[in-house]
Amino acid sequence: MADRLNGYRILILETREEAQFSRLLTEQGADVLQCPMFTIHDAPDPAPIEAWIRRFVATPCDDLVLMTGEGLRRLMKVVRRIGAEADFIAALGKSKKFARGPKPGKALREIGLEPQVTTEKPTSEGIIEMLSKLDLGGHRVGLQLYPDKDHAKLIGAITAQGAEVDTVLPYVYDAEAADANIVTAIAEMAQGRIDAIALTSSGQVRRLLEVAKAHGCEAQLREGLAQTPIASVGPVVSDELTSQGLRTDIAPAHEAYFMKPLISAMAAALGKTAPRATTHR
Repeated sequence: MADRLNGYRILILETREEAQFSRLLTEQGADVLQCPMFTIHDAPDPAPIEAWIRRFVATPCDDLVLMTGEGLRRLMKVVRRIGAEADFIAALGKSKKFARGPKPGKALREIGLEPQVTTEKPTSEGIIEMLSKLDLGGHRVGLQLYPDKDHAKLIGAITAQGAEVDTVLPYVYDAEAADANIVTAIAEMAQGRIDAIALTSSGQVRRLLEVAKAHGCEAQLREGLAQTPIASVGPVVSDELTSQGLRTDIAPAHEAYFMKPLISAMAAALGKTAPRATTHR
């Protein structure tokens, strides 16, 4: 059937919502090869996170920018450990909350709150553009960061508007733990064992290439990608693919940049030919 993925072997690299993405694909009959790009851990030193939480409870920020859903969930883990859940949620309720895309909004709803504004562009640049329209003079802005990203431009843009920025980084990535899995996935693509690769963040594209270069298999990766349909969840990912000399073969219709529309687009595109993965095993 054109709307199903029965027999197709799909490589996914999602981290934070990998389990959900895998489940949705499996429900459509896909054979999912999961390859986490990073292992996520709590920040090794909890003291700065605890101090940030206590500052926030004592004097709630005027504005709070949540960059990832994972970040808020990790914060809540520390909040509960130090027995400050009710006070912290009450403090969050007093701040104007900005979400970088839908995932932080989902994490807020898990604790009974809503973002006041969600960026149209789920990027740091999207946050900068959104905040530039506001008067932040004299505001204290809480900013939840995520690892392996230079946030200087974002912090600079906020302070340039006359605001004080109070940052918190509640988790870290362990990249080395995933390298072996990534190298194996590259080999699977190069050997024609994958029907499509599904990409849901620009960081996945960069990470694939970084690992390939580090392990001397960039040529093998590009060979694999040349013969494997590449599915992109949206323009941010597609732009990153283009910048790396790669392409987008499959994308969601009607600017619906989410997992379910991406899966529907994959089913429609792949359904035009028989699964090839089984013939290479």
